[in-house]
Amino acid sequence: MSILVALSVTHLLNDMIQSLIPAIYPIIKTAYQLDYGQIGLITLAFQISASLLQPAVGFYTDKHPMPYSMIVGMGCSLAGLIGLAYASSYGLLLIAAACVGLGSSIFHPEATRMARNASGGRQGLAQGIFQVGGQTGGALGPLLAAFVIVPLGQGSLGWFSIAALLAMALMTWIAGHHAEITPLRKKPADAANRPSPASVPRPVANVVLPFVILIVLLFSKNAYSQSFTSFYTFFLIGKFGVSVQTSQLMLFLFLASSAAGALGGGILGDRIGRNRILWFSILGALPFTLVLPFANLFWTGVLTIIINLIMSSSFAAILIYAMELMPGRVGLVGGFFYGLTFGLGGIAAALLGGLADQYGIETVYRICSFLPAIGLLAWFLPRLREA
Repeated sequence: MSILVALSVTHLLNDMIQSLIPAIYPIIKTAYQLDYGQIGLITLAFQISASLLQPAVGFYTDKHPMPYSMIVGMGCSLAGLIGLAYASSYGLLLIAAACVGLGSSIFHPEATRMARNASGGRQGLAQGIFQVGGQTGGALGPLLAAFVIVPLGQGSLGWFSIAALLAMALMTWIAGHHAEITPLRKKPADAANRPSPASVPRPVANVVLPFVILIVLLFSKNAYSQSFTSFYTFFLIGKFGVSVQTSQLMLFLFLASSAAGALGGGILGDRIGRNRILWFSILGALPFTLVLPFANLFWTGVLTIIINLIMSSSFAAILIYAMELMPGRVGLVGGFFYGLTFGLGGIAAALLGGLADQYGIETVYRICSFLPAIGLLAWFLPRLREA
């Protein structure tokens, strides 16, 4: 449990640094005279660099664990954070955002594998604890923007280097305790010739289609979430005329609900089954997303919290489902689901930015309201036997 909590805290610090990128969008949009398309490209630069290496890193660390690689990743994020604080041009902003994404691509696969090893069999709880740190860190970005970055300016990002250094120290401690959880993966000698069904590799033909469906499901959720992370503040300012700080506080409430949803979904998934959690996240959120574009300011805040609470509840279920499809490939699975799906979400953000420039930000949110319906593809997932 101590290792899980430590991993959760490092996840919090890592994702908090990441969340500072969209949190400064209202500031840099004015300072650098950017349009929505250029804002979307910053998200794309971050997400692409955060996705390209993750499957490769996960594939390698499954066979050759590298717990100290997380420290290297945080070093990249630290360099990107300083670059964002003192960038003198739009091009440097893109490079700095890509450095933060590179750090994320190194961190997530190894941290996901270690969280599973430390689960003690309660995989949903373990992934929920790990996720609640990341979701909380992601939610802190807008709050820090409202009370620190907006009043003090872009250069105040440099102060958050302290968080990166703290994360590196904590990662060093976690890596030193790696050996304590590694033996949990080994079977007793009398069970060596009787592998459990969950540990037997499945035929490739039986894995490809369900794996692709899971990636599409998570992509639909990430694309919807990215539309909020990148453009929600502009939507609130443009439609309701709120201040930048008020819009950041509302974005914080939206993102904070992810933390509660991720932890609650992981715990309930262990108790009532991950298939039920998966369907709840799909069917439960769709009615609210369809109503959201037509709500007033108060109900916009309420609905966004409900939507994200429901949608985030299935992340642990999707991740564990994929791990059961590909036993022994935890790092690879983590690389795909933290990397590829978030990279696709970045592409969606760039496309949505172009649509916002052409048709308006409100039109974008009407289009996005149908994205959760993609989750109905879960009907074609085979039902795995759950422990």
